[in-house]
Amino acid sequence: MLKAVFLDFVGTLITKAGENVTHQNIVREVLREAGREDLDYIKIWEEYEGESSALFKELAGKPYVKIREVDTKAMQKVAERHGFEVPENFWEISIAMHERFGELFPDAVGTIKALKDMGLHVGIITDSDNDYIEAHLKALGIYDLFDSITTSEDAGFYKPHERPFILALERAGVKPEEAIYVGDNPAKDCVGARNVGMLSVLVDSDGKKRELWGNCDFVVSKLSDVVEIVKGLVEK
Repeated sequence: MLKAVFLDFVGTLITKAGENVTHQNIVREVLREAGREDLDYIKIWEEYEGESSALFKELAGKPYVKIREVDTKAMQKVAERHGFEVPENFWEISIAMHERFGELFPDAVGTIKALKDMGLHVGIITDSDNDYIEAHLKALGIYDLFDSITTSEDAGFYKPHERPFILALERAGVKPEEAIYVGDNPAKDCVGARNVGMLSVLVDSDGKKRELWGNCDFVVSKLSDVVEIVKGLVEK
């Protein structure tokens, strides 16, 4: 019997478009504080995204390194190429912009509440620093909706390593077969969940991840579709 639903954060609860706007504003503020507003912030943002993505790909399934350190390193690489200094308060800038510009999917709150109305434990499992996720969730007004929040910082490893999933299950007091995980990354979310015995749901709104659908137990086009899947599993 299903007792718990765990959700990813970026790309599942909050939009990638909103993240792009957030990161663009981080770059704009960094350039402003560095006195380099002459630089094209969109170009700098694109370079920053490239550096950050490359660093995070290397960390998949590996021991946890603070995201603030990874993001700072990515920005420093870009800064060195363009001859400016990264402000010492870079992480504070990052959190402030996430609080200001983060954007939930339109059906996120309704989906969370519908799952909770079924009496299920609703939690988050995310590759995140604790201060980032707490500040972001509170700014979005949904922090108190979750029964548990498990981060890569808590677990000491990044998804798809089994530790974040096992720790979340332990905190919820449920067995793997009593839980389902919802995310937008087939390689990290679906594989990680299934490796510990949880069911997995992929949110793939445009079908661009079709070649990896085989990693997942269910595939939906929007988050609210998860409610019907869960209803079917609860009734079994």
